[in-house]
Amino acid sequence: MKYIQAEYSGPLNGTVHIPGAKNSSLALLAAACLADNIVTFEGIPRIDDVRVIAEIGRDIGMKLEQRGGQVIIDPRWIHSSVIDPGKASSYRASYYFVGALLSKFGKVTIGLPGGDDFVSRPIDQHIKVFKALGAQVNLFKDYYEVEAAELKGADIYFDTITSGATINAMLAAVLAKGRTQLHNAAMDPEVCDTARFLIQLGARIYGAGTEHIRIEGVSYLDGGTHTVIPDRLIAGAFLMSAGLHGGQVTVMDVIPEHLGSCLAKLEEIGMHVECGDSQITAYGTNSLKATRIRTGMYPSFATDLQQPMTALLLQAKGKSIVTDRIYPKRLAHVPQLRRLGAEIDLRSESAFITGGRPLQGGWVHATDVRAGTCLLMAGLAAEGSTFITGVEHIERGYEDIIGSFSSIGAKLSMHEMDAQELPSQIRESF
Repeated sequence: MKYIQAEYSGPLNGTVHIPGAKNSSLALLAAACLADNIVTFEGIPRIDDVRVIAEIGRDIGMKLEQRGGQVIIDPRWIHSSVIDPGKASSYRASYYFVGALLSKFGKVTIGLPGGDDFVSRPIDQHIKVFKALGAQVNLFKDYYEVEAAELKGADIYFDTITSGATINAMLAAVLAKGRTQLHNAAMDPEVCDTARFLIQLGARIYGAGTEHIRIEGVSYLDGGTHTVIPDRLIAGAFLMSAGLHGGQVTVMDVIPEHLGSCLAKLEEIGMHVECGDSQITAYGTNSLKATRIRTGMYPSFATDLQQPMTALLLQAKGKSIVTDRIYPKRLAHVPQLRRLGAEIDLRSESAFITGGRPLQGGWVHATDVRAGTCLLMAGLAAEGSTFITGVEHIERGYEDIIGSFSSIGAKLSMHEMDAQELPSQIRESF
């Protein structure tokens, strides 16, 4: 099994080019199934989740080719809407195939979503969408079936703001008959990116980026070319890394507006941020201030950024509080940070951090993508060597995490060893 070794690295300085957004790419690749001609994407990252989507696509007949920095998809050869349950359950966004295939095939069979399991992320709002549009949903132990002779537009009121269900509703509604209106819709950049792609193919979508989205059903979608938006979550983590020991990090190929709440919080704790048209530079200091973080749906502070922010706040003297009400169970990184000497108390959905205490290297385990980023950052700030297992989770979101962090001066290396050689407390984390 693989593990990452991180060494104390001092101030991090340099420039990083940000790849296409993972969360956008997963939706867009499934959305391509709706097209009736060839689709070309620019900027799709080469990560494990994308590789699984490529395998699912090939299983159902979709032709997918990676040519340089492009992903070229021909959906006209799709002959099946039965998705392998094992592959579908290996990542969370597999549910997008339901919205993308239902109108063409009338029935989709797919495994329950997996990925980062924050106590089995619910799909109740997705089910609500499919039922509202006229589909029948049958749940089984390891998979579910969605069936509809015809999809018809409807008014859909989300009980909670959800990016995934908002995107899935757009996918299902673009070829449905009549008008669909989404209320309490998510406003994430990834929702807007998916809408822009569908509009380019001929969909009629209005209001993406607001709480109310209107979709007028069409009978046909053409092909086209689309460039994925940059990954705001990876960009945010790199900007935070500048604050570990007073470094200076520039992220390139970004959209600064997508990081508004993150940048405001970095300024609040004492860092300095400069924005250009498509780049951001963060300047760290040696006197970070404690703060309070409350995650929320976009444009609030992203739940995906609270973990790397926790690593940064370990360097801020005083008491900080990080509260995650989006995924309260997304705090599995806290016990791992304690192994490095972090002083953090957990109470319900909040982590109470006493910053400014020295960290000491050790063995830790990443349970999801962002937890891996957090532990890596903590390892770079800790004395001695830190060894991070759970690399497979990290590789779900990063194309080359070693190369990217090394470009700003991080001392990282990838290694392999037999699982039986791991410390017993780490083996128990699996």
